[in-house]
Amino acid sequence: MQEQTNYAGLKTTNWGAALENTRFRNKLIAGVIMLTCILLLFPYFFAYIEKRNGVILDDILLRYIGPVDLSIPIFIIIWSTTLLFIIRSFYFPVIFINAVYCLSFLSLMRMLSIYLTPLDPPATLIAIKDPLTSITYGGKDVFMTKDLFFSGHTSNMLMLALCFEKRNDRLIGFLAAVSVGVLVLFQHAHYTIDVVAAFLITGFVVLFGKKAAEH
Repeated sequence: MQEQTNYAGLKTTNWGAALENTRFRNKLIAGVIMLTCILLLFPYFFAYIEKRNGVILDDILLRYIGPVDLSIPIFIIIWSTTLLFIIRSFYFPVIFINAVYCLSFLSLMRMLSIYLTPLDPPATLIAIKDPLTSITYGGKDVFMTKDLFFSGHTSNMLMLALCFEKRNDRLIGFLAAVSVGVLVLFQHAHYTIDVVAAFLITGFVVLFGKKAAEH
């Protein structure tokens, strides 16, 4: 019966063993379906957000830094960290299912917060060009500018850091999150409050996401 209710011991097993656990398998299927449905909503939601008028904030920090196009280093950091996570997921099935649930709830939280806080980007914005991420928005040449509060680039990196199993991997993830947070500010792609809020909110969302995945 333990197989049906608990899979805490799967952290170091392979995928074959993990998928034999009925509880794990059912939670994984449910999580993937939930995340897929959310991602399918992204193009419609963000198309609406881009057409909406918002407020431009007077960000004191942005007066003194940038703007400079740092799309390439942002792209490298994000996708290198993501690749590391994918590799680790081959050996730690539980971190994958945790990430599925955490990303789902994080995406929902971002959609809610973006909807409730209509903002226009800084006048000095340089759009982040990331053709891979842009696919989820509706196409490789679609670049969002009003998905501001809170920073998805920063929160996604922090989410991966909190889902990693190994200490060194977590450190890499945290460094990636901090680096991306700083770089998007230098690019004027976000306000300071967007990045700060990403760190404050993501921790709580990940805690909730892990509990949802494991219970």
